[in-house]
Amino acid sequence: MAANEAPPRKLKEGLLSVTPPEDHKKPVDLNVNDDKSTVSITIVGASGDLAKKKIFPALFALYYEDCLPEHFTIFGYARSKMTDAELRNMVSKTLTCRIDKRENCGEKMEQFLKRCFYHSGQYDSQENFVELNKKLEEHEAGRVSNRLFYLSIPPNIFVDAVKCASLSASASNGWTRVIVEKPFGRDSESSAALTSALKQYLDEDQIFRIDHYLGKELVENLSVLRFSNLIFEPLWSRQYIRNVQLIFSEDFGTEGRGGYFDHYGIIRDIMQNHLLQILALFAMETPVSLDAEDIRNEKVKVLRSMRPLRVDDVVIGQYKSNTNGSVSYPGYTDDKTVPKDSLTPTFAAAALFIDNARWDGVPFLMKAGKALHNRRAEIRVQFRHVPGNLYNRNFGTDLDRATNELVIRVQPDEAIYLKINNKVPGLGMRLDRSNLNLLYKARYSKEIPDAYERLVLDAIEGERRLFIRSDELDAAWSLFTPVLKELEEKKLIPEYYPYGSRGPVGAHYLAARYNVKWGDLGVDE
Repeated sequence: MAANEAPPRKLKEGLLSVTPPEDHKKPVDLNVNDDKSTVSITIVGASGDLAKKKIFPALFALYYEDCLPEHFTIFGYARSKMTDAELRNMVSKTLTCRIDKRENCGEKMEQFLKRCFYHSGQYDSQENFVELNKKLEEHEAGRVSNRLFYLSIPPNIFVDAVKCASLSASASNGWTRVIVEKPFGRDSESSAALTSALKQYLDEDQIFRIDHYLGKELVENLSVLRFSNLIFEPLWSRQYIRNVQLIFSEDFGTEGRGGYFDHYGIIRDIMQNHLLQILALFAMETPVSLDAEDIRNEKVKVLRSMRPLRVDDVVIGQYKSNTNGSVSYPGYTDDKTVPKDSLTPTFAAAALFIDNARWDGVPFLMKAGKALHNRRAEIRVQFRHVPGNLYNRNFGTDLDRATNELVIRVQPDEAIYLKINNKVPGLGMRLDRSNLNLLYKARYSKEIPDAYERLVLDAIEGERRLFIRSDELDAAWSLFTPVLKELEEKKLIPEYYPYGSRGPVGAHYLAARYNVKWGDLGVDE
């Protein structure tokens, strides 16, 4: 073994893991596991739904897996009046243990909750943040203090909270980092204004813009699948790929969140961030290394190579009420928090193109919607027809039935499967489309961590690979802002579709224009 080569490690499942050489060179950022340092995690907006349902459970899961530093403290900060005991009681209701490690669950919960504290204050009060700072210092007990602030608050108070945290509660001798939740503005101008305001108080490397989809296991696996398997990388171009589909659907409506949603709509809520980020990861060139900046550089190149999006290449829809048997489902505008005349889209489909040598002419079709017939998030790669296929007559006129398709299902039931043509056993020559299927829950017994666990841990360790850089954000907004403005200025009326249906018919016409059929609506799905 060469001197700089990493030794292999045995994993529990009997698989072999080799730690990349750079992992040996780089210790955990600023020694967060050092006995002389501590990490203080402050959840700003601790009484909100996101904190209760996602952030506290993610922190507990990390503690449970022994992934948090030895010395850490968690502070909840919000306007609600609450004692430490009341916070612990609230948090304890949402904590769960890993299925495969339940034996000492109650004991671990108790230890974790003892590390959780609460401070009530206004988000724009430096005085309240000074008081928080005093409490943090007491718990840090003279150690090197590293501080992570998670902003689980509405975007209109981001800047106030960052200003107060930066001026009154920054770490005096360690790092200070801030996790910012989407939305990062509504368009190019508001996004740039938010970035500029944040950078008055923070450096770019202190800002961790979180997109939880980038923390999902199957999205994380995208580059592994492509760059460590010889069979995929040579096929990953216009020469072999006919189209790529990025599909997101939910089988429920706004359910009382209509007020927030109506201000943004499905394009801003899902397409401009989650789906576009996945597209950039999927389509990027091979990065120089796995270093965060190298990966983000390649993603930015993809976004900057994209053809400006036209309104003609976008279809919008809005769900209406529907009765299925004895059950009635409300329409979008039936939500009391939504204006009755709202034209906000709850469904959108778009055709995007990347004007570079690898992807020239390949349609990237995106669709996202609420109140559809099922819940799913997936990437579908449809390959070209086999030229001069000897078995064409066995498929009849529908050549699409003979096309290979790679499906990466992000949720639910995480899986990767490849559709291949196969002979049906028997004396005749009958062909069938079958799946080579890697279903995660069948292959791996270990429970898949929630995306927030990975992202919070990365922020603590200073790993920026899965967070969004400001120039990435600018490039993403510059693609969608002109279309969003045109849709809103022209007050284009969305196509209405019944709650629980497959979405607007217009999405099929859009796909057909580029000679594509949506893969999730095929007979074998």
